[in-house]
Amino acid sequence: MIPYFELPPIQLGPIEIHAFGILTALGIYVGARLAARAARLYHPGDDRPLVEAAPWMLLAGLLGGHLVHLFAYHPEILEREGFGAVLRIWDGLSSMGGVLGGVIALNVVFRLRGWPVRPYLDAIALGAAPGWAIARLGCFTAHDHPGVRTDFPLAVAFPDGPRHDLGLYDAILLGALAAVLYLLARRRRPEGLLMGVLAIGYSVPRFFLDFLRARDLPFVDGRILGLTPAQYLVVVWTALGIWLLATALRRPEPAPSGEGDSAEQVAPTP
Repeated sequence: MIPYFELPPIQLGPIEIHAFGILTALGIYVGARLAARAARLYHPGDDRPLVEAAPWMLLAGLLGGHLVHLFAYHPEILEREGFGAVLRIWDGLSSMGGVLGGVIALNVVFRLRGWPVRPYLDAIALGAAPGWAIARLGCFTAHDHPGVRTDFPLAVAFPDGPRHDLGLYDAILLGALAAVLYLLARRRRPEGLLMGVLAIGYSVPRFFLDFLRARDLPFVDGRILGLTPAQYLVVVWTALGIWLLATALRRPEPAPSGEGDSAEQVAPTP
């Protein structure tokens, strides 16, 4: 069993910086850098569109994450505090809402610029999986996704007894998916295959993991007809992943083209 711990914040004058914020920011930074690097070295060979879209994806991700947190997970906050809660964009984020916002921004920016999205999906997958895993470690340090009581070996000894910690499980899942994706990227794959693997490989386990989320605590995730908002979203991501895989597997395997075909070039250097 994993001991319960609380990391003290770093005090910078009147500002407190928590481990959650540090790891979330680090995850976003690492994910963006790895995605741009993969776009240069794996496919399609140019990272400029991703670099230009990244700030808009970040802003839309923050907005989407906050709005889904308020309107889908915790509408009681909105009822209690009114419109002021909407303006505090930093106060409460849903990772799946962040993904939704980022995806919308990516498609809007690329469409306005006349760039095709599909050639960049696999590069985004190679950045998103490890970056998201790091950010989920921030959730683990905050213990903000408590699960039901359990005696599972990876349970965390919460003050009221051992429980699943869904932040930890998500970090493990995404770390494993990152390893799988970089193994697959040892050679060029048909466009969209890596993103399809990530979408399905994350969404299917996440759907079932959300059934482990606590219901017996004062502040728990809201449910819609018995399911969390994320469970509805991952059904959509699963369908998109299946479509990406099906269309990718109908394409011929790309011929090796020298630079950009090995995991050693795509993977981060130590």
